[in-house]
Amino acid sequence: MHPEMKEYRCSIVRGGTSKGIFIMENELPANQKERDSLICKIFGSPDVRQIDGLGGADVLTSKLAIVGPSARPDADVDYTFGQVSFEKAFIDYKGNCGNISAAVGPYAIDKGLVAAKEPVTSVRIHLTNSHQILTAQVPVKGGRAEVEGDCSIDGVPGTGARIDLDWSEITGTVCGKLLPTGNPRDVFSIDGKEYPVTLVDAGNPLVFIKAESLGMKGTETPEEIEGSRERMELIEKIRSQAAVCFGLVKGPEEAYEESPYNPFFAIVSSPADYQCFNGGAVAGKDVDLVSRLLFMHHMHKAYPITGTVCTGAAMKIPGSIPWEVMKKESRDKETLYIGHPSGRLEVKVKASIKDGTIKMDSIKVFRTARMIMDGTVYVRES
Repeated sequence: MHPEMKEYRCSIVRGGTSKGIFIMENELPANQKERDSLICKIFGSPDVRQIDGLGGADVLTSKLAIVGPSARPDADVDYTFGQVSFEKAFIDYKGNCGNISAAVGPYAIDKGLVAAKEPVTSVRIHLTNSHQILTAQVPVKGGRAEVEGDCSIDGVPGTGARIDLDWSEITGTVCGKLLPTGNPRDVFSIDGKEYPVTLVDAGNPLVFIKAESLGMKGTETPEEIEGSRERMELIEKIRSQAAVCFGLVKGPEEAYEESPYNPFFAIVSSPADYQCFNGGAVAGKDVDLVSRLLFMHHMHKAYPITGTVCTGAAMKIPGSIPWEVMKKESRDKETLYIGHPSGRLEVKVKASIKDGTIKMDSIKVFRTARMIMDGTVYVRES
C-alpha cells in the first residue's frame, strides 16, 4: 500500500466499439457524492486528456460500468452505466450504453458472478439506469467467456466471439412509451424555422432528423459535422427541445448541462455510397439507411448499440423520418443494415400493430467484447 494513494480493483474492458472501466459494486463508497468523486479521479476527470487517470479522452472510451450481484429474481447481475465527462467533474447516469452492455455478460462470467455453462451462457442483466432486463447470450469455453471467433464489427479490428443481445424489453426507457408525444413525427420551431423530427424511446431516447433539414448530404464524417459551429449549435437547440419532450429536463436551457448524454441525436438519410473516415467504404446497396449520431455534444465515430436498437425500432414505425428515408423495399425486412461513419451494422427487428398501437416484438443486435486489463488503479489521497 502506497502511503499517499489508495488502491482499487478495476478492469478495462472493450464492449463493441467502446471501451470502459469496469468496477465491482463493493469496491465503491455507498455515498453517491463520494462515489462520483472517486470515479472521476480514477478516470482523470476533469481534464480533456484525462492524463492522470484511466480515461481515454474520447466519448467512446470515457465510459463506466458498475457491476454486482442482483437482488432481482429475474436478473443475474446489476449493471449501472455512467458516461464520464472529461470536460467537467460530472457523470451522466441518465441512459444506457449498448456497446458497454455487451461486455457485462463476459465480465460477470469471468468474475464468477454467473456460472459458466458451455457452449453458451445466458446472462440476465438488470439495467439499473432504466430498471429493465437485457439478456445476453455469451459463448463460453473452458469456464471463461470465449474471446476468439469469426464475428467482425466495423469499427473494431479483427474478429471475436459473437455475443447476442436481446433488447426486446427495453422500450420506453425514459418516458414509459415508445413514442413520447404519441406521434411518429413532430415539428420543432427553432429561431423562426420549422424542423420535422421523430422522437422514439427504445434502448435510449433518440431524436431523428433528415440530413437535408440541416443542409447536409448525410454522408459527412464526424469531423466535417463538428467543423460547423453554427450547425452544432442548431443541433443542440433541437436536441434540448427534445429533452423536454422526453421528460429528461424541465426546460431546454437545462439540457446542455444536466442531460448531455440523452437524448441521442441522429441525422438520417437515404442509402448512398461513401468513404468511411477510418479508410473503409460503404456501398449504398449494402445498407437500408445512413445515419450520423451525436451524444455528449460530440459526433459518434461509429454507432452506439442503444442507438442501433432505437433506429431499428424507428425504421418499423410508419410515418417516422427513418421509415420515410430508408429503402422502401426494406420496410418489411426483419434484418436491417445501418450505415455509419466507420461502416455498417446489423439489427434484427420484428414489429406488430395491435389496436392502432405499434409494438416491438423483437429487437436483437450482436457485438464482440473482451477483457483488456484486470488489476489495481491507484488514486491519490489529495
